[in-house]
Amino acid sequence: MKSFTKNVEDFNCAHCGAVVHGNGYTNHCPKCLWSRHVDENPGDRAATCGGMMRPIAAAPDGARFVITHKCEKCGKVKRQRTCDDDDIDMIIEISRDNNFIFGK
Repeated sequence: MKSFTKNVEDFNCAHCGAVVHGNGYTNHCPKCLWSRHVDENPGDRAATCGGMMRPIAAAPDGARFVITHKCEKCGKVKRQRTCDDDDIDMIIEISRDNNFIFGK
C-alpha cells in the first residue's frame, strides 16, 4: 500500500526555470508541467534516479485532469492530478499532442 509524506518545498523547475512555491502536494511545475523522479511513494524523496519526467498525456478526471509523466532516465511512469494553478493551455497542448479528444 502506498503511503504519502507531505513535503512543503519550493524549487526552481529544472526544465523551464520557473520558481515554484510548493504546498506540500506539489509534484510538478505548474508552468511547463514537467516533474523530477525523486519519490518512490508520494513525498518520500526516496528515489535515487533524479531524472526529468516529461508530461506525456493528460486526461480529464472529474473536475480536474490527470497528467501522466514518464522519466526520461529510467522510463518510470507516474500519474498525478492537476492543481488549480497548473497552466490549462499546457494541459490542453499535452492532451492534443497525445491525440486525446475531449468528450470521447
